Amino acid sequence: MSVRRRSRSWFLGAAITVIATVLLVGVFADLLPGDPAAQDLMARLQPPGSPGHLLGTDALGRDVLARLAHGARLSLTIGLATVVISAVVGAVIGLLSGYFGGWFDTVVMRIVDIWLAFPFLLLAIVLVAVFGSGVDKVILALVLSGWVVYTRLVRGEVLSLREREFVLSARSLGTSRWAIMFKHLLPNLLPPVIVVATLELGVVIVTQASLSFLGLGVDEATQPTWGGMLAGGRAYLSIAWWLATIPGVVIFLVVLSVNIIGDALREWSDPRLKVTLLVPARREPQVPELQGERG
Repeated sequence: MSVRRRSRSWFLGAAITVIATVLLVGVFADLLPGDPAAQDLMARLQPPGSPGHLLGTDALGRDVLARLAHGARLSLTIGLATVVISAVVGAVIGLLSGYFGGWFDTVVMRIVDIWLAFPFLLLAIVLVAVFGSGVDKVILALVLSGWVVYTRLVRGEVLSLREREFVLSARSLGTSRWAIMFKHLLPNLLPPVIVVATLELGVVIVTQASLSFLGLGVDEATQPTWGGMLAGGRAYLSIAWWLATIPGVVIFLVVLSVNIIGDALREWSDPRLKVTLLVPARREPQVPELQGERG
């Protein structure tokens, strides 16, 4: 195994470990010591390693580790729900648009073009401001902001698959359009959709943290969020660096790990990338330069 492949395997293993750890912490957050909402002004701004507070406390004396764990649960819940719903809605619309074509495809793609003209975060901010606060409102806003990515991807894949031999054979046998789309085309669309969904999970986590940082979406008073912890800790950077640094590092590691896993899935699902990684590039033979005749 080459050094490059060993390093890639090490990074992938580390990324999987990070995601698995965050998942376990989020799922079993209630079993961890400390109440994320309990305030103790006598123990405010305790540094990491303090007795009873492994990662310290914030300006109100709340345990940082407990708030970080419950924030992990919220971020993963919103991220996974948004990605799954967006992928299902976008894939179905893209499948119908690519297979039927005609005026329906034209209308859908014009809507997609208009939707993609708005920055993802800006559109999410507008939708959250319209819908109001709440976890379900944030998920709805993120779904409405992100479904177009899957629609464009699936529509392009369907355009290339609908004229393939197995689809033409199914048509010649009298298979209905719906059976062709959901029994023959959809299984071939799952690998690229899963890859994009994995990469989009990082985008959703960052977007949700950005909304919480701006005070939108989830109410920080009732539910701790990573973005809210960042916003609350920025005023104490000079005297309590851990309040903003720890959630910032966690967000960075989670998003980086998700992107590494997404890249690995992309390479695994694309045979052309496998060949590129496994077969070393050939070096062109070097032609010696001709020396001029000596006079």
